Amino acid sequence: MIISLVGLPGSGKSTVGRQLARRLQLPFNDSDQHIERRIGCPIREFFEREGEASFRDIEVQVLDELTQGSGVLSTGGGVVLNELNRQRLHTRGKVVYLKSTPEELIRRLRHDTQRPLLQVADPMQRLRDLYAARDPLYRETAHFVVDTGRPSVATLVNMIVMQLELAGVLPQN
Repeated sequence: MIISLVGLPGSGKSTVGRQLARRLQLPFNDSDQHIERRIGCPIREFFEREGEASFRDIEVQVLDELTQGSGVLSTGGGVVLNELNRQRLHTRGKVVYLKSTPEELIRRLRHDTQRPLLQVADPMQRLRDLYAARDPLYRETAHFVVDTGRPSVATLVNMIVMQLELAGVLPQN
């Protein structure tokens, strides 16, 4: 079974995903890392050179492969923009939406220069726009929503495990 994490850039998908995988003793995959290995360069560089559409095509292929396995999967923030990705994520496993407000994200990401979508004059407005566009898609895709707010990574992992146990996805301890 695959447990996929979706959410905006900086919502904690990779960090929480790694800890969740460790806790559940499952393999961890980060779709962005798999994409970078495939394209042979950082996503930001590929984005600038080839454009978002080319990146999204590769993302569909990589996600198809990764959702056929088992473990914990951290996805890219825009993975839900593609309907096929949303369907595959939802039907092939359980999806947890790590919901973060634009205000929380700007606090975490204000010094981040690696996220291509935030390299704009007004990153806060960009995060608000991304949230408005993607929040309904994350909700449509997800089986569970966890508000990231201020909890520690360990607390978020506990919240996810508890939801998965209550839903019967994981055996209760």
